[in-house]
Amino acid sequence: MRLRLAAAVLLSAAAYYVYLPLPSGVSEPWKLMLLDALFRSFMQASDVAHALGLCHRVRLLDKMVSWVEVIEAHSCSAVHVTDSVLGGVPTRVFQPKRGKKLKRGVIYFHGGGWALCSARMRTYDLLCRKMAEELDAVVMSVDYRLVPEAVFPAQYHDALAASRAFLSPQVLERYSIDPERVCVSGDSAGGNLAAAVAQELGSDDSLTVKFKLQALIYPVLQALDFHTSSYQQNQAVPILYRPIMVRFWLQYLGADPSLEPLLLANNHSSLDQPALSAQTRSRLDWIALLPGERKKHFRPLVRATGSPEVVDKVPALMDVRAAPLLADQMVLGRTPKAYVMTCEFDVLRDDGLMYARRLRDAGVTVSSDHYEDGFHGCMVFSFLPMKSDVGQRSMNNYIRWLDQNL
Repeated sequence: MRLRLAAAVLLSAAAYYVYLPLPSGVSEPWKLMLLDALFRSFMQASDVAHALGLCHRVRLLDKMVSWVEVIEAHSCSAVHVTDSVLGGVPTRVFQPKRGKKLKRGVIYFHGGGWALCSARMRTYDLLCRKMAEELDAVVMSVDYRLVPEAVFPAQYHDALAASRAFLSPQVLERYSIDPERVCVSGDSAGGNLAAAVAQELGSDDSLTVKFKLQALIYPVLQALDFHTSSYQQNQAVPILYRPIMVRFWLQYLGADPSLEPLLLANNHSSLDQPALSAQTRSRLDWIALLPGERKKHFRPLVRATGSPEVVDKVPALMDVRAAPLLADQMVLGRTPKAYVMTCEFDVLRDDGLMYARRLRDAGVTVSSDHYEDGFHGCMVFSFLPMKSDVGQRSMNNYIRWLDQNL
């Protein structure tokens, strides 16, 4: 009897910890709750270790994620998989064994807030393996440096170095990649790096080979407004809560974590910030850039007075290499044809939607995929044990677009 009572109490406690009220439209909410409970457990353990001075919270969190996910490179009947180096950056390479002699090429940057995950994770390995096989493409998944050992612009420099090497005649010839059919892609923080690389290389007239496509999966693109309609709507929706995204940004930019409350309150983008011109503000004006159905009833939070010293302390907040949404129209217009995926229940939804609009205004052809039941990170949850319906749909549509356009 006591055992049954104890079991009931433990089960109730577990259910209480796992259960989270979610918007009614979220795909398979219980799977998202379980995933969130696991991630919250990892984060809380990491916070405790950090508070005790045992190690940096990010390092422990990444180790726990890696312990669950990282796998060795192994080939199969359809794809040859090896760990290599691209432009001095560790990279996992996926080469189809059959198909045409001259292959398509994709360079991919994983997500994880510039601090977590790896090209060697099972989910990214399976994604790139599937892309290589179905697209008959050489896929190179880059392991750029991570927080806390590296901060901006180290991750950007790794992504740029790997991309330049990817486009070099030597690499294209070695892997039999068609120079007319190459793409840069990434999800979340990796989408940020892919967009920044597409801007830099699109404006580089010294290159003989340029990307034909850029494919951005729920990218993070700006850190000046944490009260867009999607940040307001989804601030408490897992797995990317608003405060966690702010923490990721501060870590990436090497900034003081005590600035978090100021960023959460939009004090860093108040009207008394001399560094923020009207032109800069127009590039993330979601009232003007978003369609009405996404703005809903939400209103901007623009403070008259705030904390003008924040931008001085963290100048990278204004750096287009970190925040590609702030780029000039002329720079955007020289980037390749684009694919932008967004999810309704994602704080980053409006970053992607605003970027797609700005690209179109600059004359770039853009294909948009929006998932009304999607949440941040859903595409990598396309395989067991966290296989989700929206994950499979988004992955299949992403690969289909690449197949039709690359």
